[in-house]
Amino acid sequence: MKILIIEDEAKVANHLKTGLEEQGYEVDISYDGEFGLRMFKQHTYDMLLVDVILPGKNGFEICREVRSTDQQIKIIMLTALGTIDDKMDGFDSGADDYLVKPFEFRELLARIRSVAKRKMNPTTDNNLSVADLVLDMEKKTAVRDGKKIELTFKEYSLLEFLLRNKGKVLSRAEITEHVWDLDFDPGTNVVDVYINILRKKIDKDYSPRLSHTKIGMGYYLDVEP
Repeated sequence: MKILIIEDEAKVANHLKTGLEEQGYEVDISYDGEFGLRMFKQHTYDMLLVDVILPGKNGFEICREVRSTDQQIKIIMLTALGTIDDKMDGFDSGADDYLVKPFEFRELLARIRSVAKRKMNPTTDNNLSVADLVLDMEKKTAVRDGKKIELTFKEYSLLEFLLRNKGKVLSRAEITEHVWDLDFDPGTNVVDVYINILRKKIDKDYSPRLSHTKIGMGYYLDVEP
């Protein structure tokens, strides 16, 4: 696997490069956001490890630009910014995972392996739907009652996972594992936050209600009888 590290702290970047190469990974480094984006465009990488606060372009900008052309590459953000809002910004920008500094190297390895194992879900149809809510898998758009619903990258991923499991109650742990590739932390409310945001977008101005909560068990999408 070929990894690009975009990190302006040379000591941190070089430490990660050495450790990852010892694990058999091929690693390049950029200490500047703008130059890192240029390297991404000029070479082929399987994964990006991206700091948030960078000279040139910040990590959120890099994620958005990368995702505009490549939905397959894996992205892990490495940053000292660890609030729920920071994580939401990272996921909405297109990150697959978000690791807060300081972290142990073995935790990073576990995250890399977990994210690398994720495959795009195969589909035999271009659309996923429930009632009048339709997700176009090719155009990456959501429409309900003929009206386009604007979704961030992570909101789209969450809706796709719920639609693929239409009618099935999904626990927070299942959602976290499949949408964020994170080990479930019972202390975090990131799933609840995103469910509420998504619910407002797909249900607030429409009928019937499609997003439901099974108290103490999880969430699901379906038309209730």
